[in-house]
Amino acid sequence: MLIYVLNGPNLDRLGKRQPDIYGTTTLEDVLEGMQQRAEELGAELVCVQSNHEGVLIDAVHEAADKQAAVIINPGGFTHTSVALRDALAEIADGQGFVEVHISNVHAREPFRHHSYLSPIARAVIAGCGTQGYELALRYLCADAN
Repeated sequence: MLIYVLNGPNLDRLGKRQPDIYGTTTLEDVLEGMQQRAEELGAELVCVQSNHEGVLIDAVHEAADKQAAVIINPGGFTHTSVALRDALAEIADGQGFVEVHISNVHAREPFRHHSYLSPIARAVIAGCGTQGYELALRYLCADAN
């Protein structure tokens, strides 16, 4: 199974930015752990992080062309990007995608309560810290079998 792991704006700062909210684990640590787990589960990962919306949209298009599933932490694009939602709609019609948030966005500022992506996601994981990524990976792999 091929899975794209997409991370949006500011996630390259994971472990440094607001550790009281996001913890001290770096994105590199998260992705290293996911690669190990993916091997155990028989999955192949393609990991992309970008602070630029168009780069993420291009990665979604690539995933769709390869009939891959997607795990995405869209960061701030969750609440603002209709364009990213439109790209993910093609994935939603295929292998599906899981939306992941490290913090519980529903316990934070009101503007974070709305997601353009959640209505078309196969699943949403929020508030489980960086463990949410592995939960999403396990869910997609179990669902494929």
